Amino acid sequence: MQKFKNKTALITGGTNGMGLATAQQFIEQGGTVIITGRSKETINRALNQLGERAHGIVSNAGNMSDIMNLQTEVKKYTEQIDLLFPNAGYGKPAPIEFVEESQFDEIFNMLVKGTFFTVQQILPLMKKGSTIVLNTSVATEIAMKNFSIYTAAKAAVQSFIKTFALELTDRGIRVNGISPGHINTNIFNNTGLTAEQIDNAVHHIIPTIPFKRQGEPEEIANVVLFLASDEASYIHGAEIRVDAGISVIR
Repeated sequence: MQKFKNKTALITGGTNGMGLATAQQFIEQGGTVIITGRSKETINRALNQLGERAHGIVSNAGNMSDIMNLQTEVKKYTEQIDLLFPNAGYGKPAPIEFVEESQFDEIFNMLVKGTFFTVQQILPLMKKGSTIVLNTSVATEIAMKNFSIYTAAKAAVQSFIKTFALELTDRGIRVNGISPGHINTNIFNNTGLTAEQIDNAVHHIIPTIPFKRQGEPEEIANVVLFLASDEASYIHGAEIRVDAGISVIR
């Protein structure tokens, strides 16, 4: 299928997990992808998997200088973005009394400022018929111990879905969001937890999921690309939960 022939997607945090899976499927369906990542090494590794219709930009979603330079870097490859998926992000768990200001700023800079200003900088490259898909989290629907800062940041991103949709309606740019549940990615790698602690956390999470398994990145990519396709032409300002029902089945 060539749903995205002659179209270009920009996916931040596209070197692994949900971002990489979305890039792979977008290319398989005829499109060209630009991904961002925080290091040349991870960018090159991803580009080797994605092939010749992929381009990479070293850019940190938590660094305003990088974000303000993103449009210039993107223009080296294209003058138009048809799908913007600001996907970059991670969380760092900590009890309320142990959260430091630097951790608070790190998460909010990356998830809230990073998402907002990425959209701001790429909007001039988006035309009527293009789409933005924001990445929220099941954490906005269910309380998660020690994730107060991450949850608050994702709730801010969730609010952008409605306000961006309102502002961009007249431009013909659709804005929607996905709310992933527990997905099998490397999101825990940036938490500061050891490999044993990560395995233990996943072991305790699995029984709480209605399907008794983590979701796969490809299952998120399926929904992102549905929202970006003409099949979703009447979906605007919506958030789709991709969480095996954990936010509603308790």
